[in-house]
Amino acid sequence: MVLRVLAVALVSLILSAGAAPAAETAVCYNCPPEWAGWGNQLALIKEETGIIVPLDNKNSGQSVSQLIAEKNNPVADVCYLGISFAINARKAGVLDPYKGPGWQSVPLGLKDPDGYWVSIHSGTMGFMVNTDALEGRPVPKSWKDLLDPRYKGMVGFLDPASAFVGYVGAVAVNEALGGSLDNFDPGIAYFKEIQNNAPIVPKQTSYARVLSGEIPILLDYDFNAYRAKHRDKANVEFVIPSEGTIMVPYVMTFVKGAPHAEAGRKVIDFVLGVKGQRLWAQNFLRPVMPEAMTPEIAALFLPASEYKRAGSVDYAKMAGVQQAFGERYLNEVLK
Repeated sequence: MVLRVLAVALVSLILSAGAAPAAETAVCYNCPPEWAGWGNQLALIKEETGIIVPLDNKNSGQSVSQLIAEKNNPVADVCYLGISFAINARKAGVLDPYKGPGWQSVPLGLKDPDGYWVSIHSGTMGFMVNTDALEGRPVPKSWKDLLDPRYKGMVGFLDPASAFVGYVGAVAVNEALGGSLDNFDPGIAYFKEIQNNAPIVPKQTSYARVLSGEIPILLDYDFNAYRAKHRDKANVEFVIPSEGTIMVPYVMTFVKGAPHAEAGRKVIDFVLGVKGQRLWAQNFLRPVMPEAMTPEIAALFLPASEYKRAGSVDYAKMAGVQQAFGERYLNEVLK
């Protein structure tokens, strides 16, 4: 009996000594697999660092609301946000600064000087068009084209009062039609008019719905359209509207009171590192580190002449007026 007990103890000791260490986990809000190559990026993070980051399908607005609700008992470690949401999240007191090695390399205009957010890549707003689903209709080339009754029930955009990409679309059309961050009248008038065309307004990323033809025309970023065209081999075109558009950075933030703080910092460092930045470029995003964009990848984008119609705005001000725009949209467009 004594020998048997000793044998069991010895086997247990050997097994425990040889067991692999528990994998680290970091929780990232708003890292959906079908958006911006996050599925590939999270797989690479696990492969290179051993850190497991669960998939998360929140949008920027939902993520910030969740961070605020969990302020006294945080669940997330890091968060991927549209820049205006990151600025507002800092104001809400749910972020902590982090100036890691990647932060040090990012140009001054693309990071919070106090370290509360840092850009990792950017996208340009336009039309992601499934040409097969148009059923013979011409590809729309302008914001005004989308108001044509021939596209009734065919145009989609994410909720401008909730999702950052939806708000970007609103800012883009407003600027293109003569408005400004001080004057959203043109944008509000546009969204009122497009209601006559029965738009589709999902709250979550709708990449798959465009590929299936359920949403033939989606206000979305260039990187999603290029991915559909070059990787999924869909008959998809990206259109930069003739009146103009905007480009915006997306950022990473570190959550105040993060439960897996060390792993969270490693995730931010990775997506700003050489391999992480190269993967963004391979997923058709403009990486914050220009050297990660190879000539071969750049050749898959629209010509530089087309991108001359894509401008920038005062992103801090864009964040400052976001709530007021959202209220106007809900009260005037959806009344």
